[in-house]
Amino acid sequence: MEAGRKGGLWRETPVVDTDVLIVGAGPVGLTAAAELRRQGVACRVIDRLPARLPYAKAVGVQPRTLEIWDRMGMVRAALEVAVPMRGHLLYDDGVERDRFEIRLPPEVPYGFAALPQYETERILEEQLARFGTGIERGTELVGFTQDEDGVISRIVMASGAEQEVRSRFLIGCDGAHSTVRKGLGLSFEGGAFPEEYMLADVEVDWSLPRGYGVRATHHDEDGRVDDLLVCIPLPGDRRYRMSMLVPPELTASGEGASRDSVAHGLEGGRAPELGHIQAVLDRLSPQPTTASAMRWSSVFRISHRLVDRYSAGRVFLAGDAAHIHPPTGAQGMNTGIQDAYNLAWKLALALEGGAHPRLLDSYDAERRPVGEEVVGRTVKHAAQGIRATPDDMTTVMLREAQLLVAYPSSPLVAPGDTGSPGPQAGERAPDCAGLLAGVAATPLRLYDLLRERGHVLVLYADSADAFASCREAAATGYRLAGGHVTAFVVSRHEATPEAVRQPAGPDGLRLPVFRDGAAEFARLYGVEAPTAFLIRPDGYLGARLSPPTAAGVAASALSDALGRVFRLP
Repeated sequence: MEAGRKGGLWRETPVVDTDVLIVGAGPVGLTAAAELRRQGVACRVIDRLPARLPYAKAVGVQPRTLEIWDRMGMVRAALEVAVPMRGHLLYDDGVERDRFEIRLPPEVPYGFAALPQYETERILEEQLARFGTGIERGTELVGFTQDEDGVISRIVMASGAEQEVRSRFLIGCDGAHSTVRKGLGLSFEGGAFPEEYMLADVEVDWSLPRGYGVRATHHDEDGRVDDLLVCIPLPGDRRYRMSMLVPPELTASGEGASRDSVAHGLEGGRAPELGHIQAVLDRLSPQPTTASAMRWSSVFRISHRLVDRYSAGRVFLAGDAAHIHPPTGAQGMNTGIQDAYNLAWKLALALEGGAHPRLLDSYDAERRPVGEEVVGRTVKHAAQGIRATPDDMTTVMLREAQLLVAYPSSPLVAPGDTGSPGPQAGERAPDCAGLLAGVAATPLRLYDLLRERGHVLVLYADSADAFASCREAAATGYRLAGGHVTAFVVSRHEATPEAVRQPAGPDGLRLPVFRDGAAEFARLYGVEAPTAFLIRPDGYLGARLSPPTAAGVAASALSDALGRVFRLP
């Protein structure tokens, strides 16, 4: 028993041990928990809310997030209920100004999707339940301390009982008003937008094309936007999540900062009625329409802030606890989900004991620059529109899809073959199709081979003679990373069993070979010679080495790449 404190009096409270305590059961916290549990890490998830909220708050799911869910083995559940986002319709002062289709390169496996947050949370909860873990609802973090060995957190449960939880790590996924961030004493610099908005989940009877977002604005005599309507499609018959400016009768300045100085998120006590929504539709809808079947509504405020660092000691922040910004482009939840996934695989490796001692430092080094870029970009787009950037629309869409996120300056990224076309170390590993295996009757995707795996060494062989160097590279990876790395070969040629036997593997393990039947791997990865690609659990390249072994590049190059992540023998 250890001492706890409540109401100024010390009393005995039980100590419960776990590897990771996660505060917050939104999409970010659930992602961290699901991936940690998938990798065998013990964790507890607490949330102060008594139940999942039935609100369609964050609704945009980016292609990169779907790729992560694919790697986690849970993308099918999302694809079954999500609405494909096909494009956007833009109207100014009652006139259609632009209509553009969302197009991504054909090798990108998933498109943009609309999915209400309550569905995203349901899918993640079900994934977490596969590993025997649930959410401790109605449970609130009230304080914590940490030392070199772990974190002691004080929580108050739904029953009112207090408990001390000793964990090796603590993750704060508890939103813009984060108790964890405040407990660390970190700054959260930024500002707030003066406008207030209202959200509503409604059905309409217009005949606009399905799967398109709608943005309609009105300008005053000076050319400033003085009225706004944004509609994102939801699952259901002509159902949308709509946002618009708050009318004067619902305005109440200052309420958004009632919990602290951060004016961000949904507010209580000022729920718009269906008549408020209909009034905006009457002014701005591209077609005459009637709103009905309102499921919920709320008023919300928007701030833009970024924490000064994403971790301190054994405590980490992810999602809105670390960065908040306008909802332009649906970047917030998706950025937070990727924060959580980036952190989870590193924590799992650290807890298992196979990590480089500084591996966890890379979380802030990699993810904080991403948060900074997203905050700056969404603030600019909120003021000037998505076309404010000078880039072509393909680049804009790739960036909005979060497919251009990269970590070229990460301490985990090894220098290597930088002169070749195709993805470089630190960049996303693209998917490709057309991989052939002897047993499979139909071609496979590269992502099929990466699903639910950790680090993977993908070895490209341009000829039958290159199989020897591939065996060498695989043997080096197995030996140095202590079994944390799996390997397979992508080749232009068929291989005989004798050519691919792994001499250093346990129990005569064979090195799988997949033929690049359509030469799509060679094209997308820009390879013409034997090359090794170290693909991380989050789908980024840790290294690109050509040639992969001692025939050209010394084995020390692969050792350097692995040594940035793993504790080598």
